[in-house]
Amino acid sequence: MNHPSRSSSFLKRLIQQRVLVLMSIPFVIWALIFKYIPLWGWTMAFQKYRPARAFADQEWVGWKNFRFLFSDNTFYRVLRNTLVMSSIKLVLGFVTAITLAILLNELKNLIFKRFVQTVSYLPHFISWVVASSIVLTVLSPEGIINVILSHFHVIDKPVLWLAKGEYFWGILGATEVWKDVGWNTIVYLAAITTIDPAQYEAAEIDGASRFQRIRHITLPGLKPVIIILLIMSLGNILESGFEPQYLLGNGMNVDYSENLDIFVLKYGMAMSNFSLGTAAGMFKTVVSFIFLFSANYIAKKMGESRLF
Repeated sequence: MNHPSRSSSFLKRLIQQRVLVLMSIPFVIWALIFKYIPLWGWTMAFQKYRPARAFADQEWVGWKNFRFLFSDNTFYRVLRNTLVMSSIKLVLGFVTAITLAILLNELKNLIFKRFVQTVSYLPHFISWVVASSIVLTVLSPEGIINVILSHFHVIDKPVLWLAKGEYFWGILGATEVWKDVGWNTIVYLAAITTIDPAQYEAAEIDGASRFQRIRHITLPGLKPVIIILLIMSLGNILESGFEPQYLLGNGMNVDYSENLDIFVLKYGMAMSNFSLGTAAGMFKTVVSFIFLFSANYIAKKMGESRLF
């Protein structure tokens, strides 16, 4: 009975927001061309794909590529690396960005505040090629880290940091924080500005300390934004990155630096095993899809903010 009224209401709202609809058309076209039409390529995961053959002449092998993938110890190693590096990036990214945003919000000296913001934003605009060169220089045997540690007699001889695989995850996490922490604070600073200043004034009149105001006003005000960003981050849990791992990785730390993206490049593209690379990429997309919808469903059941 209510379907006609709902349809007319939807059309009316669509007409009212026609400018926004028109503005979204280029993005929809872009998404269709670059995100949805390429999904046709997933068929390669079920073929023994040969580039020189037409689609009708390809040999179909069913789940063979997936069975090979899940029987390969290398795949489980890169999957472990991907999950660990993504988790480190997720935790450090959230904690450092929220902390810096709160600290910047508490600064009263506007000149110093702008200076800190600018300094923390700048590394984000440096390409990973330049950023990794800086990291390699800092961590080299003659780099500042070894010089400082030697000066305070923490180490007896220079350490080859990137030659030890067990150090790689920590180095990558610290590098990601240094490069993106300032940029990641922008959303949280914007969210803080939406909190009613009267709440802070009332809390201050009631005798609440600065830490109490942060705990009972700032953090609850940031909660919806944190949950939305967390859901989106969980949807990208297998997207641990490519450039830093590729540029900082080497033969001595490959057991810790190689992730799914590098696995696809090495075994899918470099070895011309396109079907295996497609299967690995398809697995990553499906898992990310499951994580995204699961996180959104849990948030919905808990009555928290959600994506849809």
